[in-house]
Amino acid sequence: MSDSIISLSQVNIYQGSSLVLQDVNLTVNKGEFVYLVGKTGSGKSSLLKTLYGELSLVEGTGMVAGFDLKDLDWKRVPFLRRTLGVVFQDFQLLTDRNVNENLKFVLKATGWTDERMMNEKIADVLDKVGLKSKGFKMPFELSGGEQQRIDIARALLNSPKLILADEPTGNLDPETSDEIMKLLFHISRDYNTAVVMATHDYIVVQKFPARMIRTGQGRVEELASIHM
Repeated sequence: MSDSIISLSQVNIYQGSSLVLQDVNLTVNKGEFVYLVGKTGSGKSSLLKTLYGELSLVEGTGMVAGFDLKDLDWKRVPFLRRTLGVVFQDFQLLTDRNVNENLKFVLKATGWTDERMMNEKIADVLDKVGLKSKGFKMPFELSGGEQQRIDIARALLNSPKLILADEPTGNLDPETSDEIMKLLFHISRDYNTAVVMATHDYIVVQKFPARMIRTGQGRVEELASIHM
């Protein structure tokens, strides 16, 4: 079995008919932490969307968590997403239900049916992100950092092999950003979960160094160091 969780070869990524990134070659291994850096509009989000099946792969070859991106159709995309966790900058929590209900909604949407097992899983992921006692809180009762932790808990529900995080510290103050970064590194290290995190926050990158990939001028390149 290969150690890679992401493998892209000679991939061209399009938004509509516009070529956003060309000749992308990228391998990410299990348990690896990788930053995806680059200016706004340079293709970071398009690359992430390709990895979780929102943008179709039409040119090149790509495997993510054992799924061939070329073979993905709307029926198979949910199966790919069950093996991934996606963390957004703006949390995307359902505002009309509490934390437990937010998490249960995702479990039901991904095929869980046993009430006891769902409750155990929810307790487990809330414990992992340090919010064991917050299950009955509504999203508006939580701080920004707590909401981001819930977003990460949601990403952990199906024990993903890969977490894709799009600017997860973008709306947070520096202290809270540090807490979220420590949590993501802990998950990567302790659960052998690969993390690919898009960011343009170089303070975070310098505090928490890891492998770096940069998007720019239609290309994806490996960076030798964090000094920009």
